[in-house]
Amino acid sequence: MSGGPDPKDFPGPTGANPGRVKSARVAVLGTGVMGAGVARSLLRAGHRVSVWNRTHDRAAPLGRSGAIVTTEIGECVLDASVVITLLYDASATLDVKPHLLESMGPEAVWVQSATIGPDGARQVARGVRRFLDAPVLGTRGPAEAGQLVSLVSGAADVAAAARPVIDGYSSRVVEAGPEIGRASALKLVCNAWVDLLVAGVGQSIAMAEQLDLDPALFLRAIEGGPVDAPVAQAKGAAILDDSTGVPSFALPGVVKDIGLMFSAVAATELRTELMVAMRDAYERVEETEYRDHDMAAVWRGFLR
Repeated sequence: MSGGPDPKDFPGPTGANPGRVKSARVAVLGTGVMGAGVARSLLRAGHRVSVWNRTHDRAAPLGRSGAIVTTEIGECVLDASVVITLLYDASATLDVKPHLLESMGPEAVWVQSATIGPDGARQVARGVRRFLDAPVLGTRGPAEAGQLVSLVSGAADVAAAARPVIDGYSSRVVEAGPEIGRASALKLVCNAWVDLLVAGVGQSIAMAEQLDLDPALFLRAIEGGPVDAPVAQAKGAAILDDSTGVPSFALPGVVKDIGLMFSAVAATELRTELMVAMRDAYERVEETEYRDHDMAAVWRGFLR
């Protein structure tokens, strides 16, 4: 998520069930952490998948998993019934839009799954005949395991047409309504909670250390109780194992998404003091040598 939990954060089946999914021709544009996992889950589900990435070398390994690796957007989306975009932001998505629309078939569905905010979703959808606003909850582990939670808004018939494909990488689907942008708004609401929770875990671990406690005691104390959460245990373990250098969701993505939150609520009556503190905590670490670490590295920002 965009910020989002690790493999244990969204328990569910260990992959899609090929027996319940009709094979489709699917194009995946953007093969970073999320896109690569989605592509592999779709291949396991029995779909025929083509992939494209701006940096071709990041897409090439998917060829060994059975994907068709393309060098041109038009080649990737040609004859696809569903096109999934998982690019970094709205700007990157808008950059590919003209090339994508040139080659998409008239009945193809564009499933926009990156975290681009409600305004970005509406902008990208403008002029597209069959479009779904469908961001996902989860990061590397859930994407690879077909356990993402898909948040979907758009016309019911379009959603129904794309559902067999979405099921190929999702443990469940949450329908947010027919209006484009509602799913992207829900994604920001969910990310606000996750980002706050991870920052809270980081603060407690830093606090435990400063009070001369073994920080593992904190995780043990909340484990299995009413205030425990899988993401708390997963990110807490990453901090204690000093494994934040292998990111499931890196700090720049968290900061980008928090910026989208501020944009989304700018015209509302929501007070943002907590969001400001959360943004400051992540930005403080993003400006250090830990910039490319997992979001769990936020804990370092609580130390002077």
